[in-house]
Amino acid sequence: MMTPVRTQVAIIGAGPAGLLLAHLLHREGIESVVLEARGREYVEKRVRAGVLEQTSVELLREAGAGERLDREGLVHEGISLRFDAADHRIAFTELTGRSITVYGQQEVVKDLIAARLAAGAPLEFEVTDVAVHDLTTDAPRVTYVDAAGRPGELVCDVLAGCDGFHGVTRDAIPAGALTVYEHAYPFAWLGILAEAPPSHEELIYAYHERGFALHSMRSPRITRLYLQVAPDESIEAWPETRIWGELHARLAADGFSLTEGPVLEKGITGMRSFVVEPMRYGRLFLAGDAAHIVPPTGAKGMNLAMADVRRLAAAVTDLLRHGRGGGLDAYSDACLRRVWRAEHFSWWMTSMLHRFEGTDAEFQRRLQLSQLRYTASSPAAATSLAENYVGLPFDAI
Repeated sequence: MMTPVRTQVAIIGAGPAGLLLAHLLHREGIESVVLEARGREYVEKRVRAGVLEQTSVELLREAGAGERLDREGLVHEGISLRFDAADHRIAFTELTGRSITVYGQQEVVKDLIAARLAAGAPLEFEVTDVAVHDLTTDAPRVTYVDAAGRPGELVCDVLAGCDGFHGVTRDAIPAGALTVYEHAYPFAWLGILAEAPPSHEELIYAYHERGFALHSMRSPRITRLYLQVAPDESIEAWPETRIWGELHARLAADGFSLTEGPVLEKGITGMRSFVVEPMRYGRLFLAGDAAHIVPPTGAKGMNLAMADVRRLAAAVTDLLRHGRGGGLDAYSDACLRRVWRAEHFSWWMTSMLHRFEGTDAEFQRRLQLSQLRYTASSPAAATSLAENYVGLPFDAI
């Protein structure tokens, strides 16, 4: 008969949220077990977000996980809004005193996995049949099958659902206990990773009559590029020659030359906003994409996940070390204030920069150009964009 294993916190999901939560708890002497459905190699190579707010950078440094980030991350002090075939720089540091750092999500994950393994703390990959039980008791349980095919069971004080939008934890909450808010955008992003040095020293957000384009990067030799496409677009309809042709057209500006290179990967991602309230059910606490999704235009997804687990780690520590549950009781409401600020900012950036179809498309286009010109010319409007993009201080909202 299977003997349950007792731990203080069971964490489902080894993405940035789950791994950072485990790391923060470990530093406070709180035991946890992390379970992940995918293999280590897959998790460490999964390319997702690439922009860290200054708040996130500071958190990783404070947690002792910022050494490679500080060595290899690319610090940016602004972005360019490209419209009317010209760049209009939003100077983050000049406007807010803060910056962003380009450092891929997979690199954050690698660093946190290395820290977890160095600590000798439990981290299990390739688990299957994960199910959660007894969520409204003081001893919730997790059952699963490990990579060797052996059944396992964890009994814990707190259960953290950090398993993403398609994970099992949110779906385990009874119908009616959560309210779902969502919005689907009428376009998607076609993204490529190219072995080519970046063509510009900062990110470029390009508004163009053919649709939005984004020039980003992952390192001094790897460029990340995106194109707005239809939500039902097939990747087979986009050979490399067509992709590069569209990127050249949409990113065109006086004096700008786009550097091409071998395409290492490409894919199409739909865009949506999604929030569930509350982010808690009994002793189950949701964090990151399990609780909220933002369109990538505002670069908020990974940063929101980190803000969630920063608050959750402090609240769990307060409960398990001092017997105070107030932090956990306040967790959902406190997180959601930041979530909805990020949702609005991401919606605003998306609405300002993407081409919309329909009978009023030209009306929309003129509104967008008016907003872009105002944002680029008004210090107040530029500061609003900048302070949201670099990340509001943790306790500011």
